[in-house]
Amino acid sequence: MAVRREKKRKYLRGWRTHGWGRVGQHRRSGRKGGRGRGGMRKHKWTWVVKYAPDYFGKRGFTRPPELVPEHKCINLKQLDELVGELLRKGALETAEGLPLVDLPKLGFSKLLGAGRITRPLYIKTLYATERAMEKVEEAGGRVEVLRGAA
Repeated sequence: MAVRREKKRKYLRGWRTHGWGRVGQHRRSGRKGGRGRGGMRKHKWTWVVKYAPDYFGKRGFTRPPELVPEHKCINLKQLDELVGELLRKGALETAEGLPLVDLPKLGFSKLLGAGRITRPLYIKTLYATERAMEKVEEAGGRVEVLRGAA
């Protein structure tokens, strides 16, 4: 009597269709129900309900680009290098015994906290991150925010 045993190898090397029937049945997107997210309102609706309930409909609001403020930012590391050059030239005023750095006059609107600052400074800026303000105060300086913390 003939006995059917399981195959000893996993891969179907040299087999024309590797268990997918006729040649075209495993080829294009017809077997998957469409390309990509096709059929989301039809035969893939149950998937949408379970995994992507917010897929359809509008959500949120986008401000017009001309109304979104564009900040010219500077990091503490870059500011430290810039202040070094300005001190060598003698282009900085002093306030409260500290070198006064007026960022809007230098063309910057926001102070960011990347890097270290090596000297105490009095900095005037329109916007500053909390981390930047902390680092300046740790170095013995002061930050005056003219608009508000961003």
